[in-house]
Amino acid sequence: MNTKPFSSGLSENAVTVTRVADRQWHALDDDLVVGRGYAEYRPDGRLFVSIDAWHDAAFNQLAEAMLAELSAPLYTVVDEADAELTAAWQRAGFTVRRREWEYAVPTSPRVTGLEAVLPPPGVTIVPAGQADEGLLRAVDRAIRDEVEATVGWRSMPAEVIPRPEGDTIVDPSKYAVAAAPDRYLGLIRVVTVNRPRIGLVAVRAGEQRRGIARALLAHALETLHRSGSAEAWTEVHESNRAASALFQGIGARPMSSNLELVR
Repeated sequence: MNTKPFSSGLSENAVTVTRVADRQWHALDDDLVVGRGYAEYRPDGRLFVSIDAWHDAAFNQLAEAMLAELSAPLYTVVDEADAELTAAWQRAGFTVRRREWEYAVPTSPRVTGLEAVLPPPGVTIVPAGQADEGLLRAVDRAIRDEVEATVGWRSMPAEVIPRPEGDTIVDPSKYAVAAAPDRYLGLIRVVTVNRPRIGLVAVRAGEQRRGIARALLAHALETLHRSGSAEAWTEVHESNRAASALFQGIGARPMSSNLELVR
């Protein structure tokens, strides 16, 4: 997590930076830790950096030391409302690559208007944990190939960008699917670690505009509602107008926006 730096009387020359472990750095002021820097590979193989620092001087020194040791391209994510932190990374040579909006999504069918939504004829919803893994991976690969051939998978939420081996299915038990008799037509992934989070809703290109995505959402949100969760969360890339319209149409509220920066 990035912590916003603030200006202080701390002298730039008073800060020393030491690498304390693999891809971990500390900024020290007379043996007092005044900042920490981290670098971590995401599942897709990209290297993300973060800095926790209370002083501009510590942030600047950590950034200089880290960038000198790490190979580009490097990425970081910031809350767009944090103008100081965004500016600090931009001074270090980072530029905005993408913007994602975070939505709070109600789960109550009375609020979403999804209580009467059913899948189209011939389609059934298979609950999370019950999907056939082979068919699940097949629909995941088909959808990913379709997206890559059009807007590009990089426009999908950052966390579902494929791993280096081309696999986005990390935990099959998290996926509910829309099933035809011979194959899966769409999927939805919900993770409930700290709070319910919809990581992905996607439907094969040839099956879109049939109400399958709404049926998947209706199923997932009703399941969360029955379990006692009043809201879920999701992120939508700013260019994905269809996804934005889908979530806004069921009463989702934009809460914040995140910027992915790259150097």
